[in-house]
Amino acid sequence: MGDDSYLDAMDADKIAAAKAKRRYRVTSFDVAAEAGVSQSTVSRALAGDPVVSEATRARVAAAAAKLNYHVDENAARLRTGRTGTLAVVVICRPDEDIKNFNPFHFALMGSVCAAASRRRHETLVSFQGAADRLWGLYQEQRKADGVIVIGTSENPEAWDYFRNLAKEGAHLVCWGSPHEDLDWVRSDNVGGARMATQHLLDSGYRNIVCIASQTSAQRQFKERYDGYAELMVEQGLEPRLVTFEEGLSRDEQGRRAAVELIRSGQPFDAIFACCDEIALGTLRVLREQGISVPEQVGLIGFDGIRAGAHSAPPLSSVEPDFQTAGEVLVDRLLSVIAETPETKPRVPVRLLPRSSSRR
Repeated sequence: MGDDSYLDAMDADKIAAAKAKRRYRVTSFDVAAEAGVSQSTVSRALAGDPVVSEATRARVAAAAAKLNYHVDENAARLRTGRTGTLAVVVICRPDEDIKNFNPFHFALMGSVCAAASRRRHETLVSFQGAADRLWGLYQEQRKADGVIVIGTSENPEAWDYFRNLAKEGAHLVCWGSPHEDLDWVRSDNVGGARMATQHLLDSGYRNIVCIASQTSAQRQFKERYDGYAELMVEQGLEPRLVTFEEGLSRDEQGRRAAVELIRSGQPFDAIFACCDEIALGTLRVLREQGISVPEQVGLIGFDGIRAGAHSAPPLSSVEPDFQTAGEVLVDRLLSVIAETPETKPRVPVRLLPRSSSRR
């Protein structure tokens, strides 16, 4: 055989091997065999179905990576009727400038998008406020499989709109809803308020006042006051509530509440504010009035927003676990889509002790 014939034979062998390789494509059944699970479990695990445990999901992902298996997204969507996308609607006040938006909700939105990505879902984000621009027909137009709604509760028209969509069968989960009948996720507000109050007591403060509301559409504010009052009574101390005006910015609510408290002439040595932005407004008034924090008055907020770490002095706070919050919201929505919702969950919180509450 001449050199040319030998080279032609080698090329033919390579072409045949390449064709044979192309004919064999790794399937979900191969991944199932490698991971030691069923093919349906592979499908659920790679789709981010919350019924699959994290351990099983990790084993399936490792097997898929080893075999270089990739889900055919188009085929999966045609088969399941799902888009693989979750909508995130952030409710603003109707006239709100987005740069003044509550930083807590930006942090929460980021954690939701990250959690969805970890579960192999895309996210579609929309900021909505004006009543004539509300829109949530994502399922009807096959843009998303469901909606996570977060944002201010001080836009009743927006919440009523999404509440009606939920009544009509939309897959919807929310954070901060003023409506109990919506499918919601919240922080452990009572436990967090008790944690904040106990921290002030442990720091030596006794005459602790709470700036909150029992009537606000923000239901977490009443829960936080209840947690504070519950612990104060248990300790044989009198709870005191200073309310704030609705319809103002949180910073201004804190300022006005602090002015009212000082003008009342009643003694106090610590303040638990039901959210960080209210606490920061309170802190500004205390400084303006020459009241030293924390030497004369201790101060703690709730939400763990980043601005609190840079105030003077740095603001103590109670922070929800943002990563867990995002994961719980996404998993809750996926379970609603799969029609397997369970008890409405609470997100754990942790204490952030800083200089504003340390005598």
